Amino acid sequence: MAAPELRLRAARPELLALPWDRALAEWTAPEVPLRDLPVGPSRHLVKFVECDGELWALKELPPRIAAREYEVLRALEDMELNAVRPAGLVFQPDFDTAILLTRYLTGSWQYRRMFMRLPPDAPKHRARLFDAMATLLVELHRHGVFWGDCSLANTLFSRDGQVLQAFLVDAETSEVHPSLSNGQRTQDIDITVENVAAGLLDVAARLERPDLEPGFIGEALAIRERYERLWELLHAAPTFGFADRYRVEGTIRKLNDLGFAVDEVSLQPVTSGADELRLHVAVGDRRYHATELQRLTGLVVGEGQARILLGDLHAYQGQLCREAGHDVDERTAAQLWVMEVATPTMHRAHAAVGRSGTPIQAYCDLLEVRWLLSERAGRDVGTERALQALARNVVPSESAAQLMIVETPTEPFSVLDDD
Repeated sequence: MAAPELRLRAARPELLALPWDRALAEWTAPEVPLRDLPVGPSRHLVKFVECDGELWALKELPPRIAAREYEVLRALEDMELNAVRPAGLVFQPDFDTAILLTRYLTGSWQYRRMFMRLPPDAPKHRARLFDAMATLLVELHRHGVFWGDCSLANTLFSRDGQVLQAFLVDAETSEVHPSLSNGQRTQDIDITVENVAAGLLDVAARLERPDLEPGFIGEALAIRERYERLWELLHAAPTFGFADRYRVEGTIRKLNDLGFAVDEVSLQPVTSGADELRLHVAVGDRRYHATELQRLTGLVVGEGQARILLGDLHAYQGQLCREAGHDVDERTAAQLWVMEVATPTMHRAHAAVGRSGTPIQAYCDLLEVRWLLSERAGRDVGTERALQALARNVVPSESAAQLMIVETPTEPFSVLDDD
């Protein structure tokens, strides 16, 4: 027998000890620490293994396809794009197969599963999911990545504060180029719209609701509009008079609000000797607030989480200034906030939600619940009452928190679950 070739980025003892010399179909519990997670439709065999204190996804593929997907996922990781992270690749010459090892994306769900759980007559909830999907496509295309198979089944989403982040989970058909042509982008969007429409029709069939089909098809078609609006905002080159150059700030604010950092602003005359200027904005990664929070506190969080946490930090800084009777600099306030407020409270919030998700997300949920309760009461209700409400899944109103609770089920389920 030919020995398997192992390429593991996470060379953990229990991972190394797995039976890589046997076909994945032959791996059984309890000999192998398999995690019994339901798996939805897939062209290839997928199993989950829990070892070395982490959960890993293993997918069996033909060697050439596995190698290509592994390299694409490595490239996406290097570009810090939203995708599952590759952890290893094992070639099995005796079976003419390879096993692609990826890290399980903790706290994430499959769109397909969420659509079965969301109220079918509430398109505003699905709209948030489609916003995240369109944003992911824009980010991939900006970095020269052609997905080739974006669908409900191949996209994961994760809660990031009170927004959603979409993640690429299947890169079998993906390609990385220096840049994409308009034709390549259009083709990728066409594939996405077609796949999403098919997935939504499948959801309608499973719900035995054929009346939902026309609306679902319209929602799938609208993904193109969402994509084009964001692409235009990122690549538009508006013109205005020299005296109106203050309008640049409005463009920068819009981009910052979406999480994009502005690397460079260029104002160039449209024609020689004219008063009219053309604006060009060089946009960086979508981590504007996350980068600022990391600079101040060292915390590495999602962009949506960072916006919420920065708001809490600035409120705490204001409180320190009032108590001290003088200004307290941002760096000092940030250090005190991490030690005295954020760290202890996030662990209490995490315990309140049964330690599901992450402590950071639990703290963001706590801040949201406290704000909603305070709005209803007309005063600050405080952290203790918000913790009690969070622990009891008490929803103050049918607003953002309603979806927040829907997205945080009391029983965890697999990102690939299809029932």
